[in-house]
Amino acid sequence: MLATVPARGRVDEPPLVEVAVVPSVERVVRALDAGDLAAVAVDIPIGLAARDPRACDREARRRLGPRRGSVFPAPVRAVLGTGTYEEASAVSRRVSGKGLSKQLYNIVSKIKEVDDVQSPRRQHSLFEACPELSFAVMGGDAPMQHSKRTADGRAERVAVLHEHLGVDVPALLEARAPGAQPDDVLDALALAWTARRYLDGSCLRLGGELDATGLRMEVVA
Repeated sequence: MLATVPARGRVDEPPLVEVAVVPSVERVVRALDAGDLAAVAVDIPIGLAARDPRACDREARRRLGPRRGSVFPAPVRAVLGTGTYEEASAVSRRVSGKGLSKQLYNIVSKIKEVDDVQSPRRQHSLFEACPELSFAVMGGDAPMQHSKRTADGRAERVAVLHEHLGVDVPALLEARAPGAQPDDVLDALALAWTARRYLDGSCLRLGGELDATGLRMEVVA
């Protein structure tokens, strides 16, 4: 899921929010390069370690406590060159000492898609964020009390989004595009809020070490 912030208008203005399913990251990159977008936050690991776990993932999980399961440990970079789950898990185990879960392997193609278009320069406008960490920041640096898949969890996330982003969240949920689940919309709105904070310099940044390609291993909230 991608979250975008319009390039036009001042950062301190109420956001013009549009929720859409974007078929590929290349389309977003074209919009960034054309100046149609100012910043894009993605819930996809950017900057991959050669062997050890990323510091930003460890810190995000520590901050999230009971919601720490929403932070997938990023795979090691060598996994991007594999073609099957069995090969990816074997490579991960050989390089890092740990295998790869099937849940994580299912997003390896998305990680590679972003990695293929990413560069240290582009990372200034296309960067990694974690929706659940953003919700925790909105909630006063406290993790959400309920899972986002429950009615109570959706309600508390709608409440903090309304307070901090100032949009009609129920209307956006009602008008969501085909293929988008309510959880997807809530996550995208959290990332949109994060992207605006990134633009005005008020965001939280975890990690920041560089990987072998010069990308920051960083999570923004």
